[in-house]
Amino acid sequence: MAPKKAAEKVEFTYEGTNRGGDKVKGDIFALSDTLAKSALRKQGINPIKVKKKPQPLFGGAKKPEPADIAIFARQIATMMQAGVPLVQSFEIIGQGNDKASMQKLILGIKSEVEGGVSLAEALAKYPLYFDQLFVNLVNAGEQSGALETMLDKLATYKEKTEALKAKVKKALFYPIAVLIVAFIVTCILLVFVVPQFEELFESFGADLPALTVFVIRLSEFMQAWWWVIALSIGGGVYLFLRIKKTSPKLQEAFDRVALKAPVVGEITTKSALARFARTLETMSAAGVPLVEAMESVAGACGNIVYYKASMKIKDEVSQGTQLQTSMRNTGLFPNMAIQMVSIGEEAGSLDSMLSKVADFYETEVDNAVDALTSLLEPIIMAVLGVLVGGLIIAMYLPIFKLGSVV
Repeated sequence: MAPKKAAEKVEFTYEGTNRGGDKVKGDIFALSDTLAKSALRKQGINPIKVKKKPQPLFGGAKKPEPADIAIFARQIATMMQAGVPLVQSFEIIGQGNDKASMQKLILGIKSEVEGGVSLAEALAKYPLYFDQLFVNLVNAGEQSGALETMLDKLATYKEKTEALKAKVKKALFYPIAVLIVAFIVTCILLVFVVPQFEELFESFGADLPALTVFVIRLSEFMQAWWWVIALSIGGGVYLFLRIKKTSPKLQEAFDRVALKAPVVGEITTKSALARFARTLETMSAAGVPLVEAMESVAGACGNIVYYKASMKIKDEVSQGTQLQTSMRNTGLFPNMAIQMVSIGEEAGSLDSMLSKVADFYETEVDNAVDALTSLLEPIIMAVLGVLVGGLIIAMYLPIFKLGSVV
């Protein structure tokens, strides 16, 4: 017999009065309206009206993104540093958030904390949004009594890692978006514009240039088989993403190619190095033992090649090998990064040296993205000119030819 699925808390809206007799209203998460009322009474609120919050008619709000979590981390760190109590901080941030899904997430965490669990335990119940690194550092902050400081470090870490991801996405998104637009424009010209010229050319009763004939035949093929082409492209992309997600071997092969690809490989490599250094720096500054930190570092690299290298470093460090030696053994880390780590280990300032390494490679990624954008702009313009300009020339060649005969 299958185990019974645990009941899920539901969001309720309430209206009531506090101990001073003032009217209050808000949201609360509970398994039922009865338990919601009980929880409100424990908070000193006399519930007058409690009802289940209605769900959106069409689907729901978009799920919280990593960038939303980064903003949330900074907000909670700022509120805690200002001396605002934790539960009140969640209430203020949650009610003030414009994104419904984030509001639900924050108020859900607030309800868990009000129920008596620690902040780390509350965050651990939302693994889709708070990874093991986030939870471990919050737990370390609670255990050491320095939660405000740890939240500030986490906020800085999330902001820097999300900024780095945004730069890499920018480098990849721009050329892909332009090429997709070029493909769509070409398809529109072939399906809707070229047939109009074809009818005109039939009235000429003369032989057409080879380029024009080729474009007309391509247009006829697109009109007859456009749905096959669309299904093939869509199915191919879906199949690739599906296999890539479920096949570790394909994922590793793809990641290895990404590291060695011209231009883009440099950005991918430096991005992985920056994430490695930034995550390890944050964990080291929090006092997390190196061996324990390496697993979180491996997961944060964003590349299977560096993930495996980080896990290998973890194994070697656990056997007494120095971090700098383990990094050199992988053959993936530049000499500069290894030397900086070596200085940090010898001087007892590993987190400071790792911070400098992370800053260096984040700047390198930024510069590489700007250089790639500058390089791609003229290339993309040339591609667009050849595609669109070639189609226009092919359509007007017969007209020019007819004009010269006349």
